[in-house]
Amino acid sequence: MNWNRKLKLVGLSCVAAIAILSCDKAPKGDDAKIADAEQAVQPTGVTYVVDTATSWVKFTGHGVGKNHPGYFKLNYGATAINKDSISGGSFVINVKSMRMEEKGEHIEGKLKPHLMSGDFFEADKFGTATFEITNVVPYKLEQDGTKSLVEGANFNISGNLKIKDVTKNITFPARVDLDGNKLKAKANFDIDRRQWNMNYGNDKTLGDKFISEVVNIEFYLEATQPDSVSSF
Repeated sequence: MNWNRKLKLVGLSCVAAIAILSCDKAPKGDDAKIADAEQAVQPTGVTYVVDTATSWVKFTGHGVGKNHPGYFKLNYGATAINKDSISGGSFVINVKSMRMEEKGEHIEGKLKPHLMSGDFFEADKFGTATFEITNVVPYKLEQDGTKSLVEGANFNISGNLKIKDVTKNITFPARVDLDGNKLKAKANFDIDRRQWNMNYGNDKTLGDKFISEVVNIEFYLEATQPDSVSSF
């Protein structure tokens, strides 16, 4: 074997190894705090309605040597701004709109239907998930000095996340930007799916079929004031 061919094979092997390691590495988000459901706040101030065409919610499940990212659309979303701060809001996520980032017969024919089944989202019975804001405070570093992975995070948002028939309150950092009648928001955090009774595959004795309890959630929202300014 000549040296050029040998070097090329070594290079391809390195690329393959890096690809495998990359697939094995789960995306990392802020650690969302999970607690029992709380009373939602009554929004006050000016309403901003979410643009469901440009907004999205992304999830990434993680197994041994694999990540499976997917997206949900929103059926509806609105938040209220009072004196440059979020005073409340509610959002409806369309579970049946699930779109997997990966393509292929296995993804569409096996993985996606499994995620939509009773082992996970049980979409035929619970076609939507909801998030309702319960509290918003200015963002500050954790007591140990840990900084949010969301660049420019300026709020800690708490809200009731209902998936299937389970509601839990989650708290996470987010960046919210206001520009006139436009609002943009984004966050990146991790939750434990077992809190919503999605326990399938979370047994390390399953070896390479093990599925982590940690699910990474990212969202991006765009919202605007309606032409006729209204309040909640």
